[in-house]
Amino acid sequence: MIARVFGASFVVTILALVVAFLYAGWSGVALCAILGILEISLSFDNAVINATILERMSPMWQKIFLTVGILIAVVGMRLLFPLVIVWATAGLNPVDAMDLALNPPADGAATFADGSASYETLLTDAHPQIAAFGGMFLIMLFLDFVFDDSGITWLSPIEGPLGRLGRLPGASTVVALAALVTAAQFAADDATVSVLTAGILGLFTYLVVNGLTGLIEQDEPDDSAGPSEAAKAVGKAGLFLFLYLEVLDASFSFDGVIGAFAITSDPILIALGLGFIGAMFVRSITVYMVRAGTLSEYRYLEHGAHWAIGALAVIMLVSVDENIEVPEIVTGLIGVAFIGAATLSSIWANRRDAARQSASPVAD
Repeated sequence: MIARVFGASFVVTILALVVAFLYAGWSGVALCAILGILEISLSFDNAVINATILERMSPMWQKIFLTVGILIAVVGMRLLFPLVIVWATAGLNPVDAMDLALNPPADGAATFADGSASYETLLTDAHPQIAAFGGMFLIMLFLDFVFDDSGITWLSPIEGPLGRLGRLPGASTVVALAALVTAAQFAADDATVSVLTAGILGLFTYLVVNGLTGLIEQDEPDDSAGPSEAAKAVGKAGLFLFLYLEVLDASFSFDGVIGAFAITSDPILIALGLGFIGAMFVRSITVYMVRAGTLSEYRYLEHGAHWAIGALAVIMLVSVDENIEVPEIVTGLIGVAFIGAATLSSIWANRRDAARQSASPVAD
């Protein structure tokens, strides 16, 4: 199964590295490989969350996510998205923005000789708005999870009270808006309104996509009392789950795309490394988790991923303040720490259950 699931990712990686070599020589290969590793390390929590959603989708929509979805992830988020941001914030059309990206100032300067800003500078200047949008989408995802007291808990002393708090109508939205208003207070004076607008758009996007997905899933006929192919999302429900996954992937991508500029500002290498290598492997990890039943075997893994998402959301909202810069390695290590702790907790819980079952008397 490993060869079947990850085979395409290895093939795409080799092709991407070959293209990087033809495009920029061995330095391009090195930068492309570093970007791919960066994306995989930062997006493991994304893969866990994707797996929880992908399990609810029919095989057809799973295939669409792995084919059409990867094109959206590569071309849309890793190549076109930065160009659109520069277009929207600096008034440059995508063609001029691409030309600016491919011809940076000499010696990595932030501006050209005439004083005009570089592509990297223009995109970095838009970071507060990007962080506000992505941070609000992700914090809503986190809050809706920890405010739900219908399932098992991992960090019970914390998740228990939060679950009870979630019984209040609109608790997630109220807390998220409070976080946005607090973050906007620390934004630059000329960015406060745009940060608030971007954050509200992130909240609106989450509520609309998540709400429509839940509504349509309720309307879909359920032909089975248990989890089976008949109970998985098809038709409109599958479409909205697909859209939800793509918006979720975009929210995770924002920080990675911005962070990639600490390594290179070349949009081609960013698309090859973050997109073709990183995003492809993240999708393969997602599929492996679904087919191997990883989420059911490691009961707290989903909890760890959501806590990692909560930490990422807080980091994104904090980074609205241009004076605060959180290194990418910190973001990645926080996610790894939460998921690693959740995995170990799951293993200990499984062993404890097995010990109790073996110690209990067997009925004649």
